[in-house]
Amino acid sequence: MLAAPATHSQRCVRIPAPRQAWGNRGTRHLDIDLRNRGRRLAGGRAAPLAACKWLTKPVASLAFIGTALASNALETDYGQLILLGLLLSLLGDVLLIPEGQPRIFRAGVLAFLSGHFAYGAAFLTQALDVTWLAVAGVALGAALFVVWRWLQPTLPADMRIPVTAYLVVIGAMSALACAFTGAGGPLTVAVGALAFTASDVSVARDRFVRHEFSNRAWGLPLYYGAQLLLALSPAALA
Repeated sequence: MLAAPATHSQRCVRIPAPRQAWGNRGTRHLDIDLRNRGRRLAGGRAAPLAACKWLTKPVASLAFIGTALASNALETDYGQLILLGLLLSLLGDVLLIPEGQPRIFRAGVLAFLSGHFAYGAAFLTQALDVTWLAVAGVALGAALFVVWRWLQPTLPADMRIPVTAYLVVIGAMSALACAFTGAGGPLTVAVGALAFTASDVSVARDRFVRHEFSNRAWGLPLYYGAQLLLALSPAALA
């Protein structure tokens, strides 16, 4: 006996599949659980890293200050200004450790900016070569202008003026260091100042362009090497 053909209404009826619906809900719950576990794991890794920064950065900065004192920094105006720059850098290092706090970050930038003023003032106590000053000023100005243009698309509005001022000051400080070296001063002074400038580019990239380990991998050695060379420089003038 032939079965009667299904009517249109019978063909359109769809019975939900309970197991599939439950499976979708279970998958969503599993995805959420995995994401939450990922966040907890990332937070667990971040805590020891932050603790390491709070320990290593101040200790390194204090070591530079101790090096400057051992290099007779207190005996000359030059050495005292270098020491002041190192103290301000210590303050800047501490203020730049917290992440996601713009006000503290701006205070750290101001501390380093003041430190560069102190370094520049130290170089001004010595004889300077005008030709070296002009050549270094033009070269550094061009290079830092490129950096400034590169940062513009990702630079927060409230950081445009501080970053611009910072680039101008560190460029002037490095040009003065080159002029000091050109006039017969230690080569290590120019190398230290230029290394400091390059390390600050890594900080800017890490904060404003892309936050990744590679920035610190090349930036931190340059920064620590620069501070060590500047801390040793008073002894070279004795």
